[in-house]
Amino acid sequence: MLSCPLCTHDDITHYHRDRRRDYWQCRHCALVFVAAHQQLGPEEEKAVYDCHRNSPQDMGYRRFLSRLFIPLQARLAPGAHGLDFGCGPGPTLSVMFEEAGHPMALYDIYYAPDQGMLEHSYDFITASEVIEHLALPGQVLKKLSERLHPGGWLGLMTKRVTSREAFADWHYIQDPTHISFFSETSLRWLGERLDLHVSFPAADVVLMQKQ
Repeated sequence: MLSCPLCTHDDITHYHRDRRRDYWQCRHCALVFVAAHQQLGPEEEKAVYDCHRNSPQDMGYRRFLSRLFIPLQARLAPGAHGLDFGCGPGPTLSVMFEEAGHPMALYDIYYAPDQGMLEHSYDFITASEVIEHLALPGQVLKKLSERLHPGGWLGLMTKRVTSREAFADWHYIQDPTHISFFSETSLRWLGERLDLHVSFPAADVVLMQKQ
C-alpha cells in the first residue's frame, strides 16, 4: 500500500499517468508524487545531475536564482549564516549570498556530502530546485527546520502544482529525477506541521520563517 512521502498518510488517489510513470496524490496534504518503484536509482539520478552546467559565471542562472535570492536576502540580518542544501555540482546561490556578506555552508548528497553540515544550526537554509527530487521530503524538510535558529528562514524554490489539467502538459514532470510535486496547499500544510510561517513571493518560491 502506498503512503505519502510528505505526511505518511495512506489516503492516496491516482492523479496522472504518462508513458513512463504514474503520479499519485495524497488527499491529506495534497502532495503529488511518484512511487518508489518508478524512481531512478542513485547512479542513474547522479548521471542526470552530472549533465548540469550551472556556475556562478552564468548570468542567466544568477537571474533565475535571484527570484529566491532577492526576497530572502531582504529579510536577513547582516552577516546571517546560511546553508545551501542540495547545492549541486556548480554552487551558485551560495556565492550570491557570500557576495552579500552571508557566510555559507554547503551540502549535497552527491557533490558535497559532508553530513556534519547537517548537524549545525543556521540563520537560514536554501534549497533551490531541490525538494522536487526528494524521495522522503517530509523527513528531510523536518530535519532542515530543526537546524534553523528561532526566527530563521527556509527558502525553497520549486515549481508548483496548480491543477490536474495543467499537470498533464507540464514540462516539470518530464525530468525523471523530479518525483515530489508541491502545491500551495501542500506547502501550507508543511508550514503548519513544522510551525513555520509561509509566504509566496514568486510563483516558484516559498519562504518559511521559524516561529
